Amino acid sequence: MHVRDLHPWDVTPDEAKRIQLDLASQVVLADSVALDDLNVVAGVDNTYVTEGAETTAYAVVVALAYPEMEIVETSFASCPVGFPYVPGLLSFREAPAVLAACEGLAAEPDAILFDGQGYAHPRRLGLASHLGLVLDRPSIGCAKSRLVGRNEDPPREFGAHTPLIDRGQTVGAAVRTRPRHAPLFVSPGHKIGIEGAIALALACCREGRFMPEPTRLAHDLVTEHARPHRERARANAG
Repeated sequence: MHVRDLHPWDVTPDEAKRIQLDLASQVVLADSVALDDLNVVAGVDNTYVTEGAETTAYAVVVALAYPEMEIVETSFASCPVGFPYVPGLLSFREAPAVLAACEGLAAEPDAILFDGQGYAHPRRLGLASHLGLVLDRPSIGCAKSRLVGRNEDPPREFGAHTPLIDRGQTVGAAVRTRPRHAPLFVSPGHKIGIEGAIALALACCREGRFMPEPTRLAHDLVTEHARPHRERARANAG
């Protein structure tokens, strides 16, 4: 998958905020692909392992056939983490490993689901929006928790959703993907609108699970991939 070089990643937090504000104006909140035209969707997730003074990010992108949700290809990558943990700037911490994994993917996904925020972000450029721009792909954020805004609790039935509103603007939705579970916070990343993002997230849900299959599988795969590194770090620390 091609990765566009839009800006440097080795920046300070203040520089990162300025980059976010600049790129946010380039986000397209309109559907560029219909569900019926999808052939391959991808899920992205990452995790961290700290050993001594160094933290390493491990990332995966998993491509799945749509609508079957069968794995077509997976690509892993890892790299040292150089950016500090700053709420609202997580894409600068996560992107280098994620983009390295994307570069290693031969498949060309029609849309990408991220375990994180999209437009529902203080500067309207969460991970899904930021990397949607870098990858120039339709993308959505599927977050387990709310970062900004307020919402009514959606009815407890699959597919029910309520608007997520921040500073008077609808930035996403609280979506009931599992009747007895808290809602999933879905927001558009890039090249997709809010209703399109909701429809894509729901279309990728399977078997009553909370997370859509692309991000659920990505989480499981990267967790398993990093397990031996995490166990080694724990053993060395002990």
